[in-house]
Amino acid sequence: MANVRSIPFLLLVLHKIMLVSSASDTQFAFEGFANANLTLDGAAMVTPSGLLALTNDKHTKGHAFFQAPLRFQTALNDTSMESFSATFVFAIISEHTQLSDHGLAFVVAPSSNLSAATGAQYLGLLNISDNGKASNHILAVELDTVLSPEFHDIDSNHVGIDVNNLQSVKSHTAGYYEEGTGKFLNLTLMSRKAMRVWVDYSNQAMELNVTLAPLDVEKPTESLLSTIVNLSDIVYDSAYVGFTSATGLSIAYHYVLGWSFSLNGVAPVLNSSNLPALPRLPHQKRSLTEILVILLPLATAGFIVALLAAIFVFVRRWLRYAELHEDWEVEFGPHRFSYKDLFHATEGFVSKQLLGIGGFGRVYKGILPESNLAIAVKRVSHDSKQGMKEFIAEIVSMGRLRHKNLVQLLGYCRRKGELLLVYDYMPNGSLDKHLYDRNRPVLSWNIRFHIIKGIASGLLYLHEEWEQVVVHRDIKASNVLLDSDMNGCLGDFGLAKLYNHGTNPRTTHVVGTMGYLSPELLRTGKASPGTDVFAFGMFLLEVTCGRRPLEHDQVVLLDWVLEHWNRGAILETVDPRLCGEYITEEAGLVLKLGLLCLQPMPNARPSMRQVLQYLEGTVAVPEMTMTNLDYSSLMFVQNEGFDTYVMLDASSFATSIGQGSDLSGGR
Repeated sequence: MANVRSIPFLLLVLHKIMLVSSASDTQFAFEGFANANLTLDGAAMVTPSGLLALTNDKHTKGHAFFQAPLRFQTALNDTSMESFSATFVFAIISEHTQLSDHGLAFVVAPSSNLSAATGAQYLGLLNISDNGKASNHILAVELDTVLSPEFHDIDSNHVGIDVNNLQSVKSHTAGYYEEGTGKFLNLTLMSRKAMRVWVDYSNQAMELNVTLAPLDVEKPTESLLSTIVNLSDIVYDSAYVGFTSATGLSIAYHYVLGWSFSLNGVAPVLNSSNLPALPRLPHQKRSLTEILVILLPLATAGFIVALLAAIFVFVRRWLRYAELHEDWEVEFGPHRFSYKDLFHATEGFVSKQLLGIGGFGRVYKGILPESNLAIAVKRVSHDSKQGMKEFIAEIVSMGRLRHKNLVQLLGYCRRKGELLLVYDYMPNGSLDKHLYDRNRPVLSWNIRFHIIKGIASGLLYLHEEWEQVVVHRDIKASNVLLDSDMNGCLGDFGLAKLYNHGTNPRTTHVVGTMGYLSPELLRTGKASPGTDVFAFGMFLLEVTCGRRPLEHDQVVLLDWVLEHWNRGAILETVDPRLCGEYITEEAGLVLKLGLLCLQPMPNARPSMRQVLQYLEGTVAVPEMTMTNLDYSSLMFVQNEGFDTYVMLDASSFATSIGQGSDLSGGR
């Protein structure tokens, strides 16, 4: 009897063994990846539970390929492709529910060695030098959770078909069409839930179809993406199939739970009940208060003393971590950090964690206790409730900005008389330190030019590509921070103003940094994308010349560069620390573009879209005529003892919040 009962169990085990090991020249299936014949590199690994983990940290990439190449040619001396079918189950688990970092891709490639590929937005698939080349012979289906403007991504939650290029030939917001109704239902790729993908190619129709659905939903009849593509011109006769993934600034885990593949047939069905379980979600944050438990029932003097001591400790602890909460903040809850977490992250805001002092606050480095995420915390004093709701609303709105050249604003915390802003930590600090600190290595021209183009891309996103117009109002080298790969990221949005596309900016307080303020801003008080373009022009001169807009010897950088331009010696202004090691065409372009952005009349300045086109060489910079205008009389207010910030001191912060939420400061 016992032997009869064991038969179903043995059949189940046999089924699992057959699925994991059933691999041939035309078909295989894995329900979990324990003992699977895969080639792994980078961060990719198989967990003890059988999950295929492609990434496990930030700044990582991982690859996993079926060990043997598959023959995609239909017959000898025949150049037509086999049809193929694949299905896999994946999940993306991020350290933060509101943030993720890039994604993963199903790949058909000529080699399983992609070690030369770049991480982050390149998904560990290609790099800046080979992206878009026909010689790649790569087909990929990407599941991307970050909007990368350089690849013209449609949003930060999409599925795309890539052919030799990370600019997808076709893409669609993640989701599926409901069976019966045909209604499109959105899916969030970083939802921490398992989802299923089907990839089917017909060699007769030369049609590639991609379908996405939740794990518990049958394959929809209508595919999410469909495109005509002749893969016989792209995929080698013998090619590898597998997965690639990458992360950037944030920690994200990209998992594959199961995978099946078939040449010239339908991929085997994966039984969801046989797939390995995903890891548990991160622990929720604990409450700031503790429950006092009375252990001793007797009302003795010792018990009273112990109770009073406990109350004293409790009150002191509550006062240390006390925060300021108001009813209107409920809607901003997901963007609010607890003071306790920030206090422990910065080791109590000790001086050794201090990154810098600028404007109205000090900035500290911190490590969040649970997620191990590196952050920068800016502490700002305030004494007024006036305008705070509107100010926090703008902070939360800007927290939704997503661009690789913008420092991510993660959220905020409020205490009595104090506001704390939480940003991503940039390990290489601010650009001005690299430009002016003589104890640091000289920043090469290639890095400078790369940073300039990155900041231009970020500003284009702020001015034209986000849901509202964002005017930064404080563009300068000290507000450009550098990540671990020396990418320039525009930070410190404390002064930024938002308004709807198609409307005019309102008059507000004149804020910003002396030397970067446009003439019309000083005259009218209206900040616009044009005033940002003016400041960006000064930034171009600053980075190229290695000099501040206003030097201590009263030299005005713009007048100095303009003088050289008028006598045809513009390249003599290039930073002498470069010792001539720069591309003259690029340096001349940047200096000329800087002068163009610094035109006194706003209508004469280019937009950031035009600026980026000039920098990328797709459009020629218009010719400029010689001029003897005295720019300094239009732009600069020189007053002995005047601070570099227009707003004089921290005591005016409360008033500024009540009259327009103008907050200054760098880091």
